[in-house]
Amino acid sequence: MACFSVPLAGALVAAGAGKMGAVKKSRNPFLAKLHWLVKMSLGGSFLLAIEHIYHGEIIPVPPFLTAMKDPSDTAAMLHEMATVGVSMAVLLVVAWIAMVVVSTAVERHSGKESYNV
Repeated sequence: MACFSVPLAGALVAAGAGKMGAVKKSRNPFLAKLHWLVKMSLGGSFLLAIEHIYHGEIIPVPPFLTAMKDPSDTAAMLHEMATVGVSMAVLLVVAWIAMVVVSTAVERHSGKESYNV
C-alpha cells in the first residue's frame, strides 16, 4: 500500500546529506558514493509506486490509497510501512554497502583510487 514511502524518505535524507560540501570531497568511499544510494532508493520507490498505480492500489483522488476506506485503516498502513517498507530500505542499504565494498576493492586492486566514480 504505502511501503514505497519508506525508501523514498531514506532517499530524501541521503540526498540532503549528500548536498553537504564535506561529503562531496570526502576520501571515505561510503560518503563519496552516497549518490548511488540516492539513485537506488529513488529508482526503487518510483518503480514500486508505478506498480501500485498499475494494480489500482494508488488512485489520483483522495485518499489516494484504495485500501484506506476509513481512518481506522491507518494502523494497517503504518504496520505495513514498519514491516515491509523498513525491510526494503534495510535490504537496499545492505546492497549499497556491498556495492561500495566491491567497487573499492576493485579500485584498489587496479591501482586507481578514484572515489568519484
